[in-house]
Amino acid sequence: MLRVRFAPSPTGYLHVGSARTFIFNWLYARRNGGTMILRIDDTDIERNTEQSLDSIFEGLKWLGLDWDEQYRQSERLALHQHTAQAILAKGLAYRDFTPAFAASADETHGPATWLFNPGQREISREESDRRAATGEPFVIRYRVPRDTEETIRFTDAVYGEQTKSTADIEDFALLRSTGIPTYHLASCADDIDLRISHVVRGQDHLTNTFKHVLIFRAAGFEPPQFAHLPLLIAPDGAKLSKRKHGPVVSVTTYRDAGFLPHAFINFLCLLGWSPKDDRERMTREELTAVFSFEGINRSNAVINFSETEPFDAKALWLNAETIRHLPVADLAAALAPVLEAEGIVCPPEKLALITPLIQERIHLLRDILTVGDFFFASELAPYDSAELIPKKGDAAMALRALEKAAETLPGAEFTHDGLEAALRTAAEQLGIKAGQMFEPIRVAVCGRKTAPPLFGTLEAIGSDICIDRINKAIAKLK
Repeated sequence: MLRVRFAPSPTGYLHVGSARTFIFNWLYARRNGGTMILRIDDTDIERNTEQSLDSIFEGLKWLGLDWDEQYRQSERLALHQHTAQAILAKGLAYRDFTPAFAASADETHGPATWLFNPGQREISREESDRRAATGEPFVIRYRVPRDTEETIRFTDAVYGEQTKSTADIEDFALLRSTGIPTYHLASCADDIDLRISHVVRGQDHLTNTFKHVLIFRAAGFEPPQFAHLPLLIAPDGAKLSKRKHGPVVSVTTYRDAGFLPHAFINFLCLLGWSPKDDRERMTREELTAVFSFEGINRSNAVINFSETEPFDAKALWLNAETIRHLPVADLAAALAPVLEAEGIVCPPEKLALITPLIQERIHLLRDILTVGDFFFASELAPYDSAELIPKKGDAAMALRALEKAAETLPGAEFTHDGLEAALRTAAEQLGIKAGQMFEPIRVAVCGRKTAPPLFGTLEAIGSDICIDRINKAIAKLK
């Protein structure tokens, strides 16, 4: 059975590259009826934090993609140690008592890469057992073949056939002197135990895979199918890093900015993958139906951003398009938490009126706070009285229009159609064009000339507030 896993390390926030890896695993599992596993790789005790773990779950929860099984590596220590000891018992690993390496799994020795230490490899099993029994610290290392050069090979679903000579692979550590496994051992031991059929991960792990092939075979198992994903890079060509590039590389930054989770998933999918038919905006069902490794590009994918434009233009476009195509009720439900976070109380029935008015005008959910601020403000921001004057009119015309509106609105039916009928009739009675009537009202009620459609806006704001704002505008002109 197809089984994939996402294995984040809780040493920081949920990186956008990690999120894309999760998404691609999820799509592949769901398309093929497989099992999606979340495994927290938390064996790096010195760097792991609960805050980072919370951040990972927070980001995954926002994405809204589920998983079928969940594990934590730190709870599987006995399995890792057993796997290392089994490989040691086969003679495919050895104890390294070198003091420089006894406390860690450091793979460097001076300025050059440390491939192997003949003095340690050649210790007899009897002597090795005796020294270990006395409590002398050691690291267990994989015994890479040295007598004859071998070629380690595997076929990657994205990058094709990969080969590397054993002459270029160091005797890498499996188990530290503390009994804590290295990443290589823990990852492979868990993949074996959890029956992982496909390992889908970032291209930066491609070189590690040769060591993993050796571990799988030493443990008596055939390696899974590997698929490595192109990296996400910044406009300057560097690998995305929070230290260098800031919060733009964290998933929760996009959530807090007002991206919709599916629009963000859609955007990440298009970074290094294509459905091969030029489609860009796709539903979750469409993404699942067409996702395959064949659509993954081998080239690294760029997320474009700058100091003045913090988000990729395509991400913003996809988010705006997704917003425009959402049912009004769904968009209102997504906007409500944005308002609540700002302490804005907006009854559901009022938000239901506001949402379709701004749906075409926002790119991010938080845009409601700027595009539609006048819907919620107790007092409008100051504006110049000159803004009240219509394009083809003067202050006197604006004053007459507003006074007529203040006279008309108390008796009008405060619905879109009722307001339109009442204000058009008022314009006719004044002998002015509808636009000359509507422009001063729009500015008086919204505090700006550019605003959503007038009649729906008046209905959403309500009669008392509209009339009060119009009366204040009249006072400005007098």
